[in-house]
Amino acid sequence: MSAPTKLTQSEAVCQLIRNEILEGQLLPGAKLNIKSLEQRFDVSLGAIREALSRLSAEGMVIAEAHRGYRVSPVSSEELLDLTQTRVELESLCLAKAMKHGDLEWELRIEAAAHRMERLQAIPSEEEARKTLAWNQAHGAFHEALVSACPSTWLLRMREVLFAQSERYRRLSVPLDTDHHRDVKSEHRRLMEAVLQRDEAAALKEL
Repeated sequence: MSAPTKLTQSEAVCQLIRNEILEGQLLPGAKLNIKSLEQRFDVSLGAIREALSRLSAEGMVIAEAHRGYRVSPVSSEELLDLTQTRVELESLCLAKAMKHGDLEWELRIEAAAHRMERLQAIPSEEEARKTLAWNQAHGAFHEALVSACPSTWLLRMREVLFAQSERYRRLSVPLDTDHHRDVKSEHRRLMEAVLQRDEAAALKEL
């Protein structure tokens, strides 16, 4: 078994800043002071700049001429465009995954779903959806669903769009008034449709 790849300074910082944006610790429009980030993360200025450049390419932050970086703003118009595009691309990835998926793919999906469901039950579904552990498990479940897609480029683009969608979803969780949603059942139906290779049902649940 090969040893896990060690992250470079810029990769580690990129991951940390991305998580803070996704978790709402860095709010939309917030200014990102490079010097402050350098001191807080105790890394080189070059690592900070490289991390912010990567996040800019992902759409998580925006670079402003002579003004540095800010967390990307959010809007209802962008959310609509993002949601439609993500669903279209994820549907394509999922259809390809269902065509090429094998037993290992099925087991990965079931394991990811099991972890998400266990986390969702503690202490309650509504509270669980606000936790970092559940959010990570939720992302891993959706990643498992499309993991058998043979197109690396489709998966790369899908990953960027999914992260952006997660940002909007997590920002909206404290405002979510639909307490009657059964998120566990929604994911269960999606998984069952995928494992049964029922493309129409799976895309409907997606």
